[in-house]
Amino acid sequence: MINPFFDKKNNIQINDILLKLNLKKQKKNYLVTDIKDLITAGTNDITFFHSNKYLGSLKKTKCKTIITNKKFGLFISKKINVIYVQNVLLSVSKITSLFYPNALNDNFDPDLSILNKKKYPGIKFGKNILLGKNVSIGKNCSIGHNTIIESNVSIGKNCNIGSNVIIKNSIIGNKTNILDGAILGKKGFGFFPDKIKNIRYPHVGMVVVGSNVEIGCNNTIDRGSLTNTIIGDGTFLDSQVHIAHNVKIGKNCIITGQVGFAGSSTIGDRVMIGGQSGISGHITIGDNVQIGGGSGVIKNIPSNKKVMGYPAKNIRKFLKESKLND
Repeated sequence: MINPFFDKKNNIQINDILLKLNLKKQKKNYLVTDIKDLITAGTNDITFFHSNKYLGSLKKTKCKTIITNKKFGLFISKKINVIYVQNVLLSVSKITSLFYPNALNDNFDPDLSILNKKKYPGIKFGKNILLGKNVSIGKNCSIGHNTIIESNVSIGKNCNIGSNVIIKNSIIGNKTNILDGAILGKKGFGFFPDKIKNIRYPHVGMVVVGSNVEIGCNNTIDRGSLTNTIIGDGTFLDSQVHIAHNVKIGKNCIITGQVGFAGSSTIGDRVMIGGQSGISGHITIGDNVQIGGGSGVIKNIPSNKKVMGYPAKNIRKFLKESKLND
């Protein structure tokens, strides 16, 4: 899927990247197309490996240039050009800024203008709506009062967008409802703590929302860093749900109020999560999982499991232990 939201610099060579990282130049200089994650990176891209959690992705990658730390060197094929750094993610941040120099700019869209209703016949509009350039809105949609839709956003057919909604860096499917106060596509909470100052990580991904989705009031859905944040078809989100960068939520899930998803967590299909639960980052929850309210999920959960508590455990075990403690 082409990302229409961030301008990428071309003609970047491997020695440009090494210079950015304060490393020695290589004798063989070559063009690098883009920086991507292990799965989506092509032969001419650059990618990174920073955790054993991604060994499976490392084995599948097509990429021929990988940034990593020396402690992971044994896992990487000798056919790959390996660039060793001390801090992998900080280096990825610098390279991303090289390809996408404006990615850290999350200010308001300067190209917003008052809605011209003649350009969107058959759509119901409230008052004080602002649209950016090249916004696409499908037939039979409705847009509520004081809503802002920034440049290049795409909204499918038969969608209902509430009042005081902000949508940026997002692509939305058909028959989707986005309720009042929701914010989609802002930058994620990605940074590196430093002794002098915190260093912000650029986010160049999108938010991709499927069809027949409901996004509740005051939800915040962050765009991805290198990959996209994805909400699958038929998934319903209650009010005040937070979804961090790179989260992937499957189809026909039900997420109740005040659930929080940390970055890069992956949720299967038909998952149900009770209110005020927290999902840790970089974990995978399988299909048909049910998570009781107030739970803290800190490790992977296989498909077809029911869990509750902190840390989340088999629900029968949780209830048995709760009885013993009464």
